[in-house]
Amino acid sequence: MAGAWSSPPLLTRPSVEAAHEAIKEHIHCTPVVTSQTLNDLASRPQSPTALLGTVFEGQTPASPRIHLFFKCENYQRIGAFKSRGAFHALSRLTKEQLARGVVTHSSGNHAQALALAAQTQGVRAFIVMPTISTPSKIAATKGYGAEVIFSGSTSQEREAMVEDVIERTGALLIPPYDHPNIIIGQGTMALELERQVLELIEGDPSLSVRRKDSTHTDGGPTSNGASNTRVGSSLEQRSGRLDAVIAPLGGGGMLAGIATALSGTGTKVFGAEPSFQGADDGRRGLAANHRVTTVKTLTIADGLRTPVGEINWTVISDKSKVNGVFAVTEEQILSAMKLVIERMKVFVEPSAVVGLAVCLYNEEFRKIVEEEGGEGGWDVGVVLSGGNTTLEAISRMFATGDKEAERAEGKVGEKGERIAENVAG
Repeated sequence: MAGAWSSPPLLTRPSVEAAHEAIKEHIHCTPVVTSQTLNDLASRPQSPTALLGTVFEGQTPASPRIHLFFKCENYQRIGAFKSRGAFHALSRLTKEQLARGVVTHSSGNHAQALALAAQTQGVRAFIVMPTISTPSKIAATKGYGAEVIFSGSTSQEREAMVEDVIERTGALLIPPYDHPNIIIGQGTMALELERQVLELIEGDPSLSVRRKDSTHTDGGPTSNGASNTRVGSSLEQRSGRLDAVIAPLGGGGMLAGIATALSGTGTKVFGAEPSFQGADDGRRGLAANHRVTTVKTLTIADGLRTPVGEINWTVISDKSKVNGVFAVTEEQILSAMKLVIERMKVFVEPSAVVGLAVCLYNEEFRKIVEEEGGEGGWDVGVVLSGGNTTLEAISRMFATGDKEAERAEGKVGEKGERIAENVAG
């Protein structure tokens, strides 16, 4: 195994390409799906009444032309993109380091991803999980052979337990998102997305805003699950390049990875966040020109309840790599989720659809597309980051409405108190 955890590669596109080569046998090349119905909705101006009570009230609604290409990481191993970073992190360890085992703290997808990667490599995995973690995620993590160690729900309690495990076992810490090897691993999805979109447009030119509409009038989805071939850096010189990619922003590993992979290609990169209870720390941090270090929110997009990490912030705050971050409401997230499930027949969690919600409802983003894309418009890649939810959870969300709807994670403490806390990954 090349390289050491203490000497991560540079945050560059070639590093992401090398990472893809290293992990492609362990991950799925998830499909890219399109939907004419959602293209039409995204390209239709919002009604003036939809803007009432917002900062855009009284303005003429934007009228962009947008064609959407959905990268379905909900079909990734463990049901989310996190497998990419976990497998890449382990690929960077030496045999001696792997023999020590690995440890992390997470109540969600990173816990399962690291457990799976460790099991695949025959490595011991110690996962510190808060006692408030959902039973299904605890069971899934144990099912991959990891030793689950419970802790309190605060970050201090979790980190103290991790330190105890390291002292006791000598295991190496694999952070959920704020490390170059995690960032680079997550960025591999962008390489696949580029190649898959190119292949889709070559097969059906009407999928792109740059081509005249031809025979593609079906409102249903089309997809491409291209094979895990090497995706090189010459792609940007060919037709079919995406104008933009938008991805959810929580801790920032995925967005920083995508921005690293697409740097210099001409494709713009944007982040999407919930606005509920200050969950839009990335957007607020960019406006204030400094990283927001604490987030306490019970947004239904529970995978995005974490503040942007320090290393990820260096990428996301670089205007040459990330062109902006936009926020959407709980109601808009639920609306986008309903569209994906009902119109596209794709099962996703709330965190996965914030990018689509921005494309459909955020007037600031839509005006950018209208102004910069002109009559031609933009081809936009949208990352659907995961699908780790349940029918019961979704039913509760839509039964109670956006103001009451919540995911199970991070809601109730050991003494029954309501908790809004940062549970990484």
